[in-house]
Amino acid sequence: MPSVTTQITVIVIGYAALVTVLALVVVLRRGDRPPWLDQMVWLLEVLLVVRGLAGLGTVFGDDPPDSLSTHVGYLVSSVCILPIAMKSVEGDRAVWSSGVVAVGALAVTVIAVRLQMTA
Repeated sequence: MPSVTTQITVIVIGYAALVTVLALVVVLRRGDRPPWLDQMVWLLEVLLVVRGLAGLGTVFGDDPPDSLSTHVGYLVSSVCILPIAMKSVEGDRAVWSSGVVAVGALAVTVIAVRLQMTA
């Protein structure tokens, strides 16, 4: 059975991919960024914080990752990307603000995959 951190990471990867796809659909439909997309991004951020806290257990556990600095860098960057992206489009609800959300969610997806590879 996979570890808890692996299970959380798989959930984060799937949900981040969903947010990416939905944000791209909003961009392609040329609509303003809907409030539900913001809520999905903040829920993804909560999942990332949970994953970050679980990742600290890996760092301080009996079997630390081979490259500790890379693992910690992925943990920190995964938690920081979405708040920065959302702050950059805080007052803008135009179509391209959904593009920023899509890029941020895609970056989080890639980082989560890389994080799983370093664990």
